[in-house]
Amino acid sequence: MARITAAEAEVRAGSDAVLLDVREPDEWATGHAPGAVLAPLSSLTAGELLPEAAQGRPVVAICRSGKRSREAAALLTARGGTDVVDVVGGMRAWVEAGLPVVAEPGACTPGRPR
Repeated sequence: MARITAAEAEVRAGSDAVLLDVREPDEWATGHAPGAVLAPLSSLTAGELLPEAAQGRPVVAICRSGKRSREAAALLTARGGTDVVDVVGGMRAWVEAGLPVVAEPGACTPGRPR
């Protein structure tokens, strides 16, 4: 399974891929990458389909630290995904790289994913 850096993820997500955030909704609300699509790993492991915006597109999975995104990438690959990668270091690496982060209104600690 391929793993890419946060900077590489931003470039890929800016072209043809979808950045799939596999954290839980409360984590997502505190800060996520612009344009990312939420699909919690817990939902994916329960058998839910990818959100429509991610179907049929290359997927770049991201989480907080890289553990859940690696699991999600393996799961999606096992389901037949042919172009699935994950982000080494997750949103922590994204923030450390100085990449943009958006937070939901009213969320605590914007820009600082848990």
